[in-house]
Amino acid sequence: MMAGFLFARAGCRVLVLEKHKDFFRDFRGDTVHPSTMEILDELGLLQRFLKRPHSKIERAELMLRRRAWRIADFSRLKTVAPFIAMMPQWDFLDFLREEAKAYPGFNLAMTTEVSGFIEQEGRVTGVRLQDGREVRARLVIAADGRTSIARQTLPVEALAAPIDVLWFHVSKTPHHEEGLRFMIGGGAIIVLQDRDTYWQCAFVIPKGDSQKLTAAGLEPVRKRLAAAAPDLDLSDLKDITDLKLLSVQLDRMTCWSKPGLLAIGDAAHAMSPIGGVGINLAIQDAVAAANVLAGPLAQGRGVDSMLDQVRHRRLFPTRFIQGAQRVIQDRIIWPILQQGDKLDKPPLIARLFDRFPPLRVVPGRLMGLGIRRERVRSPVTSMRTTTP
Repeated sequence: MMAGFLFARAGCRVLVLEKHKDFFRDFRGDTVHPSTMEILDELGLLQRFLKRPHSKIERAELMLRRRAWRIADFSRLKTVAPFIAMMPQWDFLDFLREEAKAYPGFNLAMTTEVSGFIEQEGRVTGVRLQDGREVRARLVIAADGRTSIARQTLPVEALAAPIDVLWFHVSKTPHHEEGLRFMIGGGAIIVLQDRDTYWQCAFVIPKGDSQKLTAAGLEPVRKRLAAAAPDLDLSDLKDITDLKLLSVQLDRMTCWSKPGLLAIGDAAHAMSPIGGVGINLAIQDAVAAANVLAGPLAQGRGVDSMLDQVRHRRLFPTRFIQGAQRVIQDRIIWPILQQGDKLDKPPLIARLFDRFPPLRVVPGRLMGLGIRRERVRSPVTSMRTTTP
């Protein structure tokens, strides 16, 4: 959606295809990081975005045996919005849609599923829809996530992902402070994301263990959750089906494009949920793509020779963040899952962050701002026809 907005803003005719009838999907990436809000600010959208209901996360802490260790601080970041905004992704996408509709070149088709690409002489010239219709385009941007059909065409390198996540949400008592919490205990890890009136929870488990866990029923799962988060109100968990599996992938395309086609976001690089960086990295990809391609496209020029510039620009931050996620998976999360009740203190790095507050800016910066963040440099050649 961000790519559609930026290309329409530059004067291109854009058609965004969405296979569902709406954007409502629970347990999607709901963290809008400071790097994304910088982009919104550059586009003049931030204040309207912040008027939408959201909660703020200014710090992260790790909880073990009822003691808290503060491990990240976003409030010290020198940026326009030094916090993580928690907003349902469907609200964020709806916000971008409303803003994009102000440009005459922007079009959105809901309930429109793409089944394949149209190719002529080795070049992608459009897409074929599930109902048999065809849509022609000078450039197709695949931003359809980790199950993208572009992955049937472009090569993907798989990286190790030894964990899965079971998502659920429970009520939040009013006295709880806002924040991001990593709860550890009994060989379990639960990540709590503050959603104002409830906690959105990620129960981290070894890859492939979900079927064994759910087959045993809800009570054994409750016990494991209670061992890690004894103060968490689990009464909202009524049935094992309340837990929704996210099969974690970590991979990236070795080539993001071919003539007429460019993949960005999770389509080009599936991220682990660690740090909640997926949607924010995708936004950065969209900005980079528009910076390189929107102007020439709006002028009617061919861009096939420019497509790999996007991959070249975004490959370093992608590799860096995925490398950091692998280190956290292999050297922090996996040992915790294996130690069970034996763990009586958090990893050394967490203890250092807690003891020396200035160090907390480091994980805050990596999570909140990332590496090589983009600035909007795509042209503005289309006038807004409406004001949201």
